[in-house]
Amino acid sequence: MFEPNEWFTEVVEDEGSAFSLKVTEKLHEEQTPYQLIEVYATAGFGNLMVIDGFVMLTSRDNFLYHEMMSHPALFTHPNPRRVCIIGGGDCGTLREVLKHDGVETVVQIDIDEGVTLAAECFFPELTASNEDPRARLLFEDGIRWIQEAPPGSLDLIIVDSTDPVGPAVGLFTADFYADCARALDQGGILVQQSESPLYHMHILTDMHIAMRGAGFGDSRSLFFPQAVYPSGWMTATLAGKGDRALDAVRVADVRAKSFDTQYYNAEIHQAALAQPEFFRRALTAALQTVRTAGA
Repeated sequence: MFEPNEWFTEVVEDEGSAFSLKVTEKLHEEQTPYQLIEVYATAGFGNLMVIDGFVMLTSRDNFLYHEMMSHPALFTHPNPRRVCIIGGGDCGTLREVLKHDGVETVVQIDIDEGVTLAAECFFPELTASNEDPRARLLFEDGIRWIQEAPPGSLDLIIVDSTDPVGPAVGLFTADFYADCARALDQGGILVQQSESPLYHMHILTDMHIAMRGAGFGDSRSLFFPQAVYPSGWMTATLAGKGDRALDAVRVADVRAKSFDTQYYNAEIHQAALAQPEFFRRALTAALQTVRTAGA
């Protein structure tokens, strides 16, 4: 039974840590065929969405994640017109993508319509662009959709998924990345949320190995803060098809953008590409092991 002024706590048992928010009201609870969705009002972070006990987003700080999942990739590709979002049911990433006038089509595929319906009710600012004529929302299996996408039909794939558990497990595999590479046009970019570098380095190294093994020429991780996620430090990982240079930021276009952002700018983009030493060492060692094994 929920009591007002309780604390919602997400425990990371393996790391001996936890993050808590003071909640004042339970606004919604729904068990869908895929997951348990809960929404709370909090004392300091606005509304909070929780899925299967894990924090998904809050009103206060979701802009960090949504901006970094979208704008760096869009401003790295020279002309992103055809975009696909796998997951992203809260529609915050979709809203950011649609701020780019050059984007012609965005297909968002999330397996659970319940997430979008909850966002429409409790995070309407995130779903404000859902009626944009360039957007198409589908509620089906994103892995199968990518498998069936025509070769070369996309410029950018954004994988805005939950952690690699439950329905999202298949989004972190070499087979999925190979399907993404096939669906992308030459020079296309894949970007995926890639967890905390402090807590989940093994996930990050496995992703880079799998992406490059699936045919992507390069991969780079972007670093950004996220207060409500484990450790408070997140990454998004880019993979480029062919010889796409992932550090080739269109700086002039970023500075001349016609829309507002709260976190993202040209300097943030360039700084986010810098690699902490522990990350550089771990990734270099992991990739060298793969090269040695394949020699």
